[in-house]
Amino acid sequence: MEIDKETFRKLFPNLAREMENNECKVSITSVRSNINVGERAASRKFQHYMPDVIDFIRRCDTEKQAEEIIDYMEKRGEITKEYANKLRKQLKEQGVRSFGPKKEEGYYFKYGEP
Repeated sequence: MEIDKETFRKLFPNLAREMENNECKVSITSVRSNINVGERAASRKFQHYMPDVIDFIRRCDTEKQAEEIIDYMEKRGEITKEYANKLRKQLKEQGVRSFGPKKEEGYYFKYGEP
């Protein structure tokens, strides 16, 4: 799709300004088309990594299990009531897989560094 600069500025004024002023640059060092390669490359983040509520939800098989995780973490004060309600709404409207693909047992070993 081709678009002239003036139309682009009208449609996306903030993005056009950022591009023209060289603001908010993000470098891309690589592109991966294979999920296993991508997961392994990102595995360094698992070192000293503490799973969050989404990580636990991604291990669930059912919405009921995910709801229990949300309730538990809210009760312990690990997530706010507002965030818990946002998660419940997403869970109800979009389902448990809307948080990402299921993390099977051994996920961090499988995608961690060799």
